[in-house]
Amino acid sequence: MLLANITAPLMGFVDIAVLGHMDGSHILAGASVATLILTQIYWICGFIRMSATGLSAQAKGQKSSLASFKVFYQSMFSAGIIAALLLIFQQPILALGLHFSEADELVSQVIVEYFNVRVWGAPAALANLALIGWLLGQQRNKLVMCSQVFANLLNIGLNLLFVFVFDWQVAGVAAATVIAEYCITLTGLFFVFKRQRILPQKEWLGMQSLAILTRLNSAMLIRNLALQACLVFMTFQGIRLGVQAAAINALLMQFFVLIALGLDAVAYAVEARVGEAKGASNERSLKANVTLGLIWSSAFALVYTLVFVIWGNNIIGLLTDLPTLQKAAAEFLPVIWLLPIVAHWCFLMDGVFVGLTRASAMRDSMLVSALLVYFPVWWLCQDLGNFALWIALLAFLGARGISLSGYFLWLYRWPAQTD
Repeated sequence: MLLANITAPLMGFVDIAVLGHMDGSHILAGASVATLILTQIYWICGFIRMSATGLSAQAKGQKSSLASFKVFYQSMFSAGIIAALLLIFQQPILALGLHFSEADELVSQVIVEYFNVRVWGAPAALANLALIGWLLGQQRNKLVMCSQVFANLLNIGLNLLFVFVFDWQVAGVAAATVIAEYCITLTGLFFVFKRQRILPQKEWLGMQSLAILTRLNSAMLIRNLALQACLVFMTFQGIRLGVQAAAINALLMQFFVLIALGLDAVAYAVEARVGEAKGASNERSLKANVTLGLIWSSAFALVYTLVFVIWGNNIIGLLTDLPTLQKAAAEFLPVIWLLPIVAHWCFLMDGVFVGLTRASAMRDSMLVSALLVYFPVWWLCQDLGNFALWIALLAFLGARGISLSGYFLWLYRWPAQTD
């Protein structure tokens, strides 16, 4: 999963590299805004992957092929409905994106051109959330990794072909990404149905059967919206503090991206193993997997902190060659050193609760942490300027980890007890 996480962002990096070599910075700016519109929607819809992973893992623990494939069909059905709505309302969504971006005419033209091609990849992108989530629950991680690597290599080749041979420019970059997304879908579906017959509609398309998934997805959606509200507030508040603060935050967020590569890998593994243990009603295995996940998560956090303490300034130097920005960003390094130590708890516990399919607990923890911790801490510390945003973020991550850990301790006697 770590390897899969490392390869996943490459599709976006390749697009940026190709766009960055076109004539005019407005092309890169416009494509970035259009990508942001879609990726925010996909990120909010991440509940599709989470619920698919938890339910799939529990079905694996029950050793029920029928239950497993019911989860698969229902998750793909949910993704299909959302994708259809996105395609139907694509122009109003684009209009909102243009309104909030306040882009000039040249940038707006690029936004429209890129979005109008890339949006047709929505069915594949959303289906991939369900497909990858289900595969993770079945612990078929190598297939996830291989499909990601294949799609990225294909994306690179198609970018070069469409842009530098066919001269399709912005539309070519968008088309390459869309084709790569559909290839992930088709590859995954091929391996899924290679082992399993097609289930009749009556086996999975029932109101009672879909009710569990709907409740899970609803709670996860609220959870994701609350998280997104905090991150959006942080972005726009940084912009209000000035250009330098916004630039610093953009740099420091790259440290958070690096942290997520490792901590998400642990969380995904925990989701699958905890879900399997719950499905098998094996509480001892469940506790053992949470304990093992904590060991790995803590190890990753300590390594990240050590790397940032030793090479933090070097990483900033790789991200920007502006001396004033380097110096200003370096002042925030103590916060970055603490970030992995604080954040790894909420990453881990998110994985545990996805595996347990206790979405309501994740929703409540997120709402409490956002409304009673993040925003009040920022308000109390706002005289500190940009530091207030990062102190609030640390408090927010810590509150999520503490609240979910406390609830888990209440549910189970943990760590695992030996006879």
